[in-house]
Amino acid sequence: MSAVLQAKERKAFRNSELRKLREQGNIPAVVYGKNTESRPVYINGADFIKTIREVGRNGIISLDINGNPKNVMLTNYQQDSIKREILHADFLAVDMSTELSASVRVVLIGDAAGVKDGGVMQQPVHELTITATPANIPSTIEVDVSNLQVGENLTVADIQSGGADYSISEDETTVLVSILPPKQEEEISSGEQQEPGTPENEEGRETDASET
Repeated sequence: MSAVLQAKERKAFRNSELRKLREQGNIPAVVYGKNTESRPVYINGADFIKTIREVGRNGIISLDINGNPKNVMLTNYQQDSIKREILHADFLAVDMSTELSASVRVVLIGDAAGVKDGGVMQQPVHELTITATPANIPSTIEVDVSNLQVGENLTVADIQSGGADYSISEDETTVLVSILPPKQEEEISSGEQQEPGTPENEEGRETDASET
């Protein structure tokens, strides 16, 4: 999935000039690539947020630089930790026929049977590195945990599929999610023996409320 994002060449490099661009609602950015000379540009902040929400974190964007469109992916961005405003963005110019590596978020779906039986879910891995052509990079990798019982886990090998349009780079033995017995989770969380009851630092599924 791709969307068009307008960009203009940027000749402003001093902090005062960059600050003025941001005050006008723009985001300074850079476009780079293997066969592309690094080009400083700027984009409209509101359009940028809208585009990323539309195509996803690893989506393909048609970045129109003064009427010259180029397929790019967002590789990095800087954000003000207080105001939550985007300060700078990096775009990688991509060849749609060439494979590349990308980090993709792991999303757990379903209600694990082991959790219903009192077990506690742990997810040690929240992102996987995959290799694919740009158009085949998924926005997320969904892992169904519905049938996971207490004492069981799911590894990369369990979700590898010959029919997928991408390959997972991590070792097949990498554990993505496991269901621990309540007592074992209690000992891991506290580091010492506790009185019977609910663990103080019970870990569950991590929820990422925002994805830029």
